This record gives sequence, C-alpha cells and structure tokens, in this order.
Amino acid sequence: MKNPFHIMLIPTLGCPSKCSYCWSSEEGSPVMSIDIVREVVAWLKDFREDRVTFTFHGGEPLLAGAEFYRQALPLLSQELHKLSPEFAMQTNLWRMTPEIAQILAEYHIPIGSSIDGPESITDSQRGKGYFKKTMQGYEIAKSHDLNVRFICTFTNKSIKYKEEIFNFFKENGFVLKLHPALPSLRSENPKEWALEPDDYGNLLKFLLDKSLENIGVMEVMNINDLCRCVFTRRGSVCTFVNCMGNTFAVGPDGSIYPCYRFVGMPEWVMGNVRDRPTMEQLLESEPGRRMTAFSEYVDTACRDCSHIRYCRGGCPYNAMAPTNGSIEAVDPHCVAYKKIFDEISDRFNKEMFENPVMEMSRFPSRSRKSAKPGMMALMRTIVEK
Repeated sequence: MKNPFHIMLIPTLGCPSKCSYCWSSEEGSPVMSIDIVREVVAWLKDFREDRVTFTFHGGEPLLAGAEFYRQALPLLSQELHKLSPEFAMQTNLWRMTPEIAQILAEYHIPIGSSIDGPESITDSQRGKGYFKKTMQGYEIAKSHDLNVRFICTFTNKSIKYKEEIFNFFKENGFVLKLHPALPSLRSENPKEWALEPDDYGNLLKFLLDKSLENIGVMEVMNINDLCRCVFTRRGSVCTFVNCMGNTFAVGPDGSIYPCYRFVGMPEWVMGNVRDRPTMEQLLESEPGRRMTAFSEYVDTACRDCSHIRYCRGGCPYNAMAPTNGSIEAVDPHCVAYKKIFDEISDRFNKEMFENPVMEMSRFPSRSRKSAKPGMMALMRTIVEK
C-alpha cells in the first residue's frame, strides 16, 4: 500500500542534462540548504499524522551533493519518526557516486531514473551522451544494491518506435514505466514534443497486448496500475486520484506548491515551510483554491463518465497547461484514459461472462488452459506481487 501523504522535496531546479521536452532544466539554479530541511521537519511535526513518503525530485536532486543527504535523511527519518517516513528519488543518475549510493542504500531508497529506449532513441530526445552517462550511474547504484527502475518518455517522435522500445526494456530485464511527453506551462511551443492523446491511447492498448503476451516475463507498470484502477474501482497513482491535500512539493527556498511540476512558478506558491502553514491555510491560498476548483469542475464535467470514480479527470497540471492555468477542461489525455479504461473493462467483462459462475469468486487457476492469457491472469500476477 502506498502512503497516503506525499511530500516532494526539490533540492534544485538545476540539471546537467538538457532534455528536449523537459520543463525543469535550469543549470546553476539555487540548491536547497539543510536549514530548509530543518524547516520542513518543523512544519510537518504538527501538520498531519499520516505515514509519509518523501521523494527527492528536481531538476536533478543529486546536484545537492553527498553532504546534503548525509544530513537530510537522518533529520527527516528521526525527527519525523511518528510519520514512519519512507523515501524515494527521481534522478538521471549522472552525478551518482559510490559515496552518495552508500548513503542512499542505508535508507533503502528506491531510485527512479529515465531512459527512452535504446541509446540512439534516448540520445535523440535527451541529448548526445545521455544514455551512457545514465547507465554509468546505474552501474554504481546497482553495485550498492539500490533498486533502480526507469521511466520511458514517449514523444510524438519516439512512438513510431514503440516495438523497438518495448523490446529494449524486455531484453534488458527492465520494468517498463512510461510517461507521455506533456505540453509545458513554461514553453513557447508547448506541444513540440507532446504525445497526442489519441496516440497515447493506442500506445496503452499496444502495451496491454504486450503485457498479456509477456505475463511473468515483462512488467509494464502503467498497465498494472490501470488494471488495478478498474478492478478496485479506485485510483492507484497520482494521475487518477484527487491529489489535493495529499501531495505537496517544497522548492529550494522552502516554497510550497501543489506538485513538483509547478515548482519555480510564483503564481503557484501556496505558502512557505518557514511560516508553518496549516492545511486550511494551504487550501485557502490562490493555488489551493484553483486545485479545489478543478476537482469541483471534474464532478460536473465528468459526471456521466463511467470511469469518474477512479479517474477523477486525470492530472490537474495536464489540464491547465494548455490554458495557461485556467480551468477550461479536464486532462487532455482523457481520450487516452477512456480508450484504455474501456478496453480493460470490456475485456474483464467478456472474460467474466464467458467463465463459469464459480470462476467469478476467484481468479482462474494456473492450470486453466486458454488460447491466450487474459485479464484475470494478468490481475492474478499483479495481486501476487
């Protein structure tokens, strides 16, 4: 079970790489001081009681350096022990060193990194040399027994190579987690790399078929999460839940935002950790009211959708990026979400209808023979993980 409370710590918006579609690559930008971490601790001591996950994100969080983590991790874990803190990190791994890897390993921190497939595809989108630098960091992390998983960003260019990308992850034994390139609130040409919603939906259907063909061999995290949404009737990842009040991001100067995607934009500052804002004060800030308004908009705009309960209109950032922050529509990937949720639901329903009544109360046994593995077989592997 994921912790109900999530704090994203953004040590810096700086990043040594210059990925073509990234909205946060400001090399030389300020780095969070350990004093800000102390302020985070003081703020959270009386903020709420739920178990918390801290994710170090960016920019590139490793730019904060070994000493930052040597001090920050014990501060957060010991001073906030009543919240049973857990940790995660999203990094391109370029600045991973044995020293940093050892510090992270002491706290069993899972690492999320990014490669977009084979070296040629990755470098064409993320810059020449990106692949090799990331894989060098990966080897250091792996040698310290850190658990590393890669996110693959599909753009309107790389989707043409979806088969090649899938096979790359499969042949290397990597779990595939995908991310569609998004329009950016910061870019003059926000859709230059963005994956069109209809293409994204077709990609998800392609990966659903691939997941079924490779049960027990290859895991696609997105497909697992989407199936879990449909099967449990509740959102299981941040895109498909009402994140307001459960997720916050803290920027390098202590400013609080609704999510890491908004960090660095003054109009999305909800408060500052130095001021110890309460939940009520954050929700009453202008960004807080805007996020709440999006949730209320979803209640009306999506009321006739069969997936509203576990989709919740998708991601608020995605919804507001094309309209400069105003609330005029739900997540533009709604087309993709409907396409894959309908597909999963239809396949589930077909299997349940075709199976004997006694099968409806349990997953089919492993010995049950069929022409192809189906949705119930996939759900069994997800539940048994």
